[in-house]
Amino acid sequence: MNPVPEVSKVGEVAAVPEPVEVPDQVLDLTARENYFNRELSHLQFNYRVLQQALDEHHPLINRLIFLCIFSSNMDEFFEIRVAGLRQQMKYGREMVGPDGMLPEQVLAEISQVAHDYISEQYDILNKVLIPEMEQQNIHFVRRRDWTPAQAEWVRQYFEDEILPVVNPIGLDPSHPFPRLVNKSLNFIVELDGKDAFGRETGMAIVPAPRSLPRLVRLPDDVCDGGDNLVFLSSMIHAHADELFPGMEVKGCYQFRLTRNADLELEDDLEDLASALRGELLSRRFGDGVRLEVADNCPEELVQFLLHQFGLTERDLYKVHGPVNLTRLMAVSGLVNRPDLTYPGFSPALPKQIRNKEVIFDAIRKQPILMLHPYESFTPVIDFLRQAAKDPQVLAIRQTLYRTGADSEIVEALMDAARRGKEVTAVIELRARFDEAENLELASRLQEAGVVVVYGVVGYKTHAKMILIVRREEGRLKRYVHLGTGNYHAGNARLYTDYSFLSADDALGDDVNKLFQQLTGMGKALKIKKLFHAPFTLHRRIIELIDREAEYGDKGHIIFKFNALTDPGVMLALYRASQAGVKIDLVIRGICCLRPGVPGLSENIQVRSIIGRFLEHTRVYWFGNNGKPEVYCSSADGMVRNLVNRVEVAFPVEDRDLVARLKDDLDACLRDNCQSWVLQPDGRYLQNQPAPDEERFASQLVLLERLTAK
Repeated sequence: MNPVPEVSKVGEVAAVPEPVEVPDQVLDLTARENYFNRELSHLQFNYRVLQQALDEHHPLINRLIFLCIFSSNMDEFFEIRVAGLRQQMKYGREMVGPDGMLPEQVLAEISQVAHDYISEQYDILNKVLIPEMEQQNIHFVRRRDWTPAQAEWVRQYFEDEILPVVNPIGLDPSHPFPRLVNKSLNFIVELDGKDAFGRETGMAIVPAPRSLPRLVRLPDDVCDGGDNLVFLSSMIHAHADELFPGMEVKGCYQFRLTRNADLELEDDLEDLASALRGELLSRRFGDGVRLEVADNCPEELVQFLLHQFGLTERDLYKVHGPVNLTRLMAVSGLVNRPDLTYPGFSPALPKQIRNKEVIFDAIRKQPILMLHPYESFTPVIDFLRQAAKDPQVLAIRQTLYRTGADSEIVEALMDAARRGKEVTAVIELRARFDEAENLELASRLQEAGVVVVYGVVGYKTHAKMILIVRREEGRLKRYVHLGTGNYHAGNARLYTDYSFLSADDALGDDVNKLFQQLTGMGKALKIKKLFHAPFTLHRRIIELIDREAEYGDKGHIIFKFNALTDPGVMLALYRASQAGVKIDLVIRGICCLRPGVPGLSENIQVRSIIGRFLEHTRVYWFGNNGKPEVYCSSADGMVRNLVNRVEVAFPVEDRDLVARLKDDLDACLRDNCQSWVLQPDGRYLQNQPAPDEERFASQLVLLERLTAK
């Protein structure tokens, strides 16, 4: 069993179960009881996000957004993780992780835990957030509360905006059950009577037009003040009879089907882009994995839907409210209440480049390290913009994973190509859920004259690299940008990520060789400073962990990951803990390692930080007997990153920057209010400051520390 946190009722503290007994000494490091299940750990992360909706230290609208993020996370969890487990069972390819659980066991536990979490989500919405928003004069106006003026406005909106685009589908022998798009809002309607052709179907499906907003603001002139919002589903419910003239609508109930949205591509493709375009069409209509239905839907209709989608009661989620809470994100755009959202801030610029007209001059003097979003992403864009216009720049190469076809970075690459520079973009088309945008991006770049390469089939290119070749004083000089996050300006305002700009010759040579491997063919080239997957990264991390173990209780390791699932890395950490090494793991999401077990991992502490920004930095810090060695990376501690992708870990060697990285990590380790500590029995307990201790929220501290410079 893999225990998960008990679900508390809204406003109550969850009961703390008795700690599990653990053996005094564990000799078999590979024993299944030493590991947590990946999928259940993933669910726990989602739950920690949900709990932010109850944290009154966050502004009210942002608490609602955390609720929406939980909903979005759960959608992806079902689309990818649950769908993957079901696929394993369907095709008899069941895989077992270090925890030893079979897919059927995992699916059974997922269903139990997910039902509890989703039930709590709707309790938080209905019993906490909506009442608190009412107190702030923000109203979700229900049908039963519409005034005559509001009802008339809704009627007119329905006739003008909804009726012309909605397409009801009666169910009869010539109109079989429609193929519904993944995660689309739909209604199942009970009918009585005969239509114009004499048909007596008794049932119809109404897909809500995807082009229409799910939440609409009522005009101020039909309201008594405040912000008044109405759901599209309420409008369709209220006027469902107009969709079936002459027939009686006995009931109208919303539902939503979540489908398998993972893409499967063969390794021997002749044309990756063409194959991906074909797969994207099928993503919208994959096998069903979850059915959400309004909790007032009659049982016979529920069973009818389950049968249509080939699902069971385990896959059914009856919800008290809208079936897609992610669409409540729209509230932040419909309601102008800056007092109920996080205050804005101006990201800082590193002092080395504040007054430098030419960014290359600053980088040549000293490498630059930036932590987004506290520090601006603009220097990365300027790095490319200046390179595009600089007559001394001859070539630009860049990897692109998630960027956006209309980004300033893309514009800079296109500008450089139009100016005659050699520009190469390695685009990872298979960045999940961004595939269509990346295909469009590739087309735009190619039209501008950029050489576009799709990386290596079978290995996602997840490394974040820019290489600029510049002629200086009769020789070629290389400048690099290496990062832990994507080249996406929007993400750089929401995710914490490091950017590193350097003119180090050895790093430049390494990055150049990596681009050669990605765009050409040949044996792996010798790399001097970088660790790179799938060739050296996994092995070198384990070697450095083992080296730290040689220092015994004088050793210290700090890892900051988004997830830790790799068995080899976990085994090495267990060995280091047994040798006495102090190990601090800051892991935002999934963690399969069991900390705090005597004889195994009593020297390991695992904490997860959940706050305003999405923790996304990856840092590997080794004490190295008083001579710290530190790397930043695009790779998490997962098999897919360390073995099955193209990833990079780069050293930070400048003494001041090493100290700065340690200060940033220490802030994470000091966090006493937005951090959750993983217990030996699998629970996560949120840190709370002692009665005589001040709150220390690491993200707030870093925001104040870095933007004040």
